[in-house]
This record gives sequence, C-alpha cells and structure tokens, in this order.
Amino acid sequence: MSRAYSDILFTPQVRLIQTDRGSRAHYEALDHTADRRDQLSAQEAAFIEARDGFYQATVSQTGWPYVQYRGGPPGFIKALDATTLGYADFRGNVQYISVGNLSLDDRVSLIFMDYANQRRLKLVGRARLVDVADDPALVARLRMPGYRAAVERAVIIHVEGYDWNCPQHITPRFTEQEMAAMQAPLLRRLHDLQAQLADSRPHAPAAAPTAELGNGPLALEVTGLRRRGTQVLAITLSAPGGGALPTVEAGAHLEVPVRLDSGEVVMRSYSICSDPSRCDHYEIAVLRQPAGRGGSAAIHDRYRLGMRLRCALPVNRFQLDAGKPAVLIAGGIGITPLRSMAFALAAHGVPFHLHYAARRRREAAYLDELIARYPGRVSVYAGDEGRRFSPDAALAGATPDARFYVCGPMSLVRAVKAWARSHGIDADRIRTEPFSVTPGHEDRPARVSLARSGRVVALSADQTLLEALSAAGVHVPSSCGVGQCGTCAVKALAGRVDHRDTALSAQEREQASLVCVCVSRPMDDELVLDL
Repeated sequence: MSRAYSDILFTPQVRLIQTDRGSRAHYEALDHTADRRDQLSAQEAAFIEARDGFYQATVSQTGWPYVQYRGGPPGFIKALDATTLGYADFRGNVQYISVGNLSLDDRVSLIFMDYANQRRLKLVGRARLVDVADDPALVARLRMPGYRAAVERAVIIHVEGYDWNCPQHITPRFTEQEMAAMQAPLLRRLHDLQAQLADSRPHAPAAAPTAELGNGPLALEVTGLRRRGTQVLAITLSAPGGGALPTVEAGAHLEVPVRLDSGEVVMRSYSICSDPSRCDHYEIAVLRQPAGRGGSAAIHDRYRLGMRLRCALPVNRFQLDAGKPAVLIAGGIGITPLRSMAFALAAHGVPFHLHYAARRRREAAYLDELIARYPGRVSVYAGDEGRRFSPDAALAGATPDARFYVCGPMSLVRAVKAWARSHGIDADRIRTEPFSVTPGHEDRPARVSLARSGRVVALSADQTLLEALSAAGVHVPSSCGVGQCGTCAVKALAGRVDHRDTALSAQEREQASLVCVCVSRPMDDELVLDL
C-alpha cells in the first residue's frame, strides 16, 4: 500500500527530479507503507479544528493556481468525519475567485499552520459548495456562535490525502492570546515583587491588594498595549481567563474606569475600534490630551498589561447601517469608530470610502494598516503634506443611496452638514459624533431648583449644570463630559433648555424632557430638574 498524498503529488516528473537530486530513496518508503493517510485520525482532526485560519489553493479555468487565506475563530473549520472537512464560507471581498474555480475544478490543496510550535499539515481533497438555502441544517452546524460575519455558503472537502511537513524554515509567530498566556506568569511575578518592595520600604503603608479598578458589571483585563501614531495608545481588553465578550456593533462605545491624579476613579467613554465580529477582545485607542480633564493622561501613564477593570456594558449611539454604501469621514482620533465600521462594511461586501484628515501623517492612528487593508478606498488629508479635506471635492462622487458617518471636531461636522444641506441630502443620511459640544445661546447665571429634594442650586455663567450640581453635593452619573453619551441625562420639569448635546434624540428632548447636564444649559433665569 502506498501513501495517498505521494500518489497524488509525486508525479513522474517529480519522481524523476527526486532521483536526480538524490532524495528518491528517502521517499520511496512511502510507496510501501500500511499508513495510507487518506483518513484523519483524532490527532489531525484536533490540529485542524484548533486553527484560526489556513491557506487554500484552487485551480483556475486558465490553469493558474490561486491561493487564498481563509480565516475565522478557532474551530471554524471542522472535521465532520474521518474523510470530510467543512467550514462556513464567510463573506469577503466578493471577488469569488475560489468559488468560480471550484465550480469547474473541485481540487483543493490546504496548508494548516501552527506557527508557535512550528508545525504544518498539508492536505489535498475535493471540494463542493453548498448554498445556505440548499442545506440550512449543514450551514447551521458550521456556524460559529458569537461570530457575526455573513455566511454565504458551506464548503465541504473530501480528504484525498495528507502529510505532516517538516518544521524547517517555519518562523515562530504568536497570537495575542498566546503572548498573553506566556506573559501571565511574568506579570504575576512582577506584581508580587512590587508588593514585596512596597512592604520593605520604611514606614510604607501596607501594600494595597491587586483589586480591580472600577465597579461596573463587565470584567475586563488589559491584554495588549500598542502605540498607534505618536500620541495614541491602543488598548486590547479581553475577558479574564479568556472567553467571549458581549457582542457589539460598529460604532459602539465602552466606558472604562480611570484613576486620576487626585485618586478619584472616574469613568471615561471610548469608541470600540476593533472588528465587531470578534468576540474575544475589544480594542480602544486613547489620544493623550495634556490639556484635557486628566483621563487620557492617566490611561497612558497607569494602564498596564494584566490590569483588571470593571467596566460598563458597551452601548451604541453612533450606529452603522451596514446594508447601505457608506462614506466615512474621520478627523484625527475620530478614526476609532470608523475603523470598526470599515471592518463591518467590508465583511458584508458593502462599498465604502474612508476620508481621513489629520494634522500630520505620522499622527494618524491606524493609517498604514487601513491603506494596506483597503487599497483604493482610503483618501488621506494630512496638513503637513499640504492637503486639506474639502467636502465639495471629496464627497461629490458619493452614490445617491450612500450614508455619511462623520467623527471629528465640530468644525468638520458642521462643514459636512452644510455641504449636505446645499446638495439637498436628507439629514437622516448624515450621522455624526463630534468631539466638542454644539455652541448655543449666550451663557448666563440661572437658578436651578431640584424638585425632589427641594434644594436650589446657583448656576454661574462659567459653570456647567453638572459642575454646579457636583459642587452642591448632588451626584449625577456622567461619563463623556461633552454631550455624546447621554449618561448624565436628567428630566427637566420646567424651564426652557439650550440643548448642546449630540446624544439625545428629538423625541427624548421634547417628549421625555431630558437634558444632558454636562453641556446643556437653561435659556431662562430658572430651570427645574427632577432631582
């Protein structure tokens, strides 16, 4: 009996070259073996199902080979039995080259890599495509719970033969999860040594326990810290010990706890900028703002690998319509929610174009990655290169059904909205998330009456309602401080309000009489709040 893999791949010409180069004797033993290797053992099945991706080669109608990387969560390709593999084919760039090749020639060659352990399994087989409508039960069996990428079909592969390849020249590479597992003992040892050092100092107070920061319902651990641009820190947050996180949609925000220099722990809201189809981690990116309220600087200075956080559950007030063509417009760090939107649009095969404006190209977080990932779909406006974003020049080519998503300074938002009005574009097609508050009427002192407690709080012209209430000892939950999240919304019982937030809908303002006290102000001498 011979090895199936060599029967298929060791053609007469290959054997001739093996003889000429002196390796034929080494491989001749494969022609006389009891192990045909055309059925997967438990070892091969487990190895394949542990992979989060593999390389697949098909044969084109013109005879050219085409190699494609297929990826997904670990376990997305399954050993259905000893001779059959199957995987859900997630929607990609909709070129359909592999699908077209397989419709005429069912031969495939797969390579499964374990870079960390320098292992490689090669497999050849015959593939058939199964549409979702033709066998929904099979497709359901291959779906990955929590992975929200669109499934277009199932790919079923009959195994013809396989071979374990030698580990030579495989460069070890490690995933974030593998790195986190390797670093965990070092981090624990570092924490122990820090505690011992604190104990050994004369008159030092007892070392504080390594308690979680914050008191929110969602437990997260810092598993990655990376620089993205000169002043941006990207933070990877995972479930302690691994596991799935609550699913999010593109545009979602996450409130994380921050310990300020004063010792006070506050919550700050940041866009989740990672791929929303991934449930194993979130990524946020924080721009260091020296003139800010201290939260961003504290994150840059104090967040460490292995740090445990208790966060709020993610919320989304900047939602994407993933079924419509999109124009994404980012100003500086406003790229964060739009990066997530680009992931989602690409996964659904929906056309989009990203316009990215920054003061300096080297400060533009994720820019090189986005250009490489989405060639031809990213336009850059870098001030140090003499390019400025102009709505007239940049947006004129948008399709009639496109949606516009803007995140950046208020000047950028106003410019896009003005352009849209001048071109008769419905306001419902424009969705924005500005950095700063909307300017309103002239600030003036006012009297704020609290209906429940009977107290009266004086509001000066240079105070926000939130600041005045806090100074009076009245606690109102808050987060962003610029009217974007709606956390501080309070019901107004009497008095006109100058709404300066972007979080509340018209219905919430008019019918529910809500007011975001972090930015909005009374327009009259008195305002009555339901506090």
